[in-house]
Amino acid sequence: YYVQKLSVVSSNTRVTQVYTRGSRTLSFLHLHDTRAFLSPQPGTLKQAIKDVEALVDEEVDGSVHSIWLTAEVDHWDNEKERLVLITDNSLLVFKYDFVMFNCDQMQRIPLNIIDRIAHGQFSFPKNSLLQREGEGLRVFWDRLREPSFSSRWNPFATDFPFVTFIDHPVRSIGDAFAALCDMQTFRERLKEAAQKAHAMKPFPGKANGVLVLNQRIHIQAYVGLMSLIGNQNRLGYCMARGNIGF
Repeated sequence: YYVQKLSVVSSNTRVTQVYTRGSRTLSFLHLHDTRAFLSPQPGTLKQAIKDVEALVDEEVDGSVHSIWLTAEVDHWDNEKERLVLITDNSLLVFKYDFVMFNCDQMQRIPLNIIDRIAHGQFSFPKNSLLQREGEGLRVFWDRLREPSFSSRWNPFATDFPFVTFIDHPVRSIGDAFAALCDMQTFRERLKEAAQKAHAMKPFPGKANGVLVLNQRIHIQAYVGLMSLIGNQNRLGYCMARGNIGF
């Protein structure tokens, strides 16, 4: 199937070195303090949305329907901040650098090849040392293809026929971000858009329609030292770290 993951180089190279709030400057913010995230800062998210919308190909993707701030969880349980767009024809997943105001990577998933949307609690193998609270949402587009053994054990593999999302930590800071990070509404909008794409442009060899399943989201990872350190320190998110003005 034609799922694209592209590296993106933006012409926007502005760097914001100091973040201020009124006349107050904080030298350090706890990693679990939502004020440390850069995405909610005034003007930052607006610029990010403008940058990713400029990468939408109207001939391929159509018009933008909705924009979401979320986090992706990979097959090794690493969290990674993402901007996600639902368009007429595509699910677009962006890796955006909120420090450099630059889009580093874009994944394009045609809506008419999505066949399942699963949501529920996470599960791990019986002997795994990992655990994850809360619910996730996984989007599948090739039910007949299982990831290879080498891909499962390669932390940098990107050839999986699914993508997994969780709530972004800033969802609790206000109504605007609660709506922007709402996984239930995202699931509903994605299902509607995918169903419409299936009807308008059926993909050869695939049954039309999208199944929505309430089931556990399984991550086949056992030790995950890299994810344990990375997730605890929020390394997958753009944040104010160390002695940075805020």
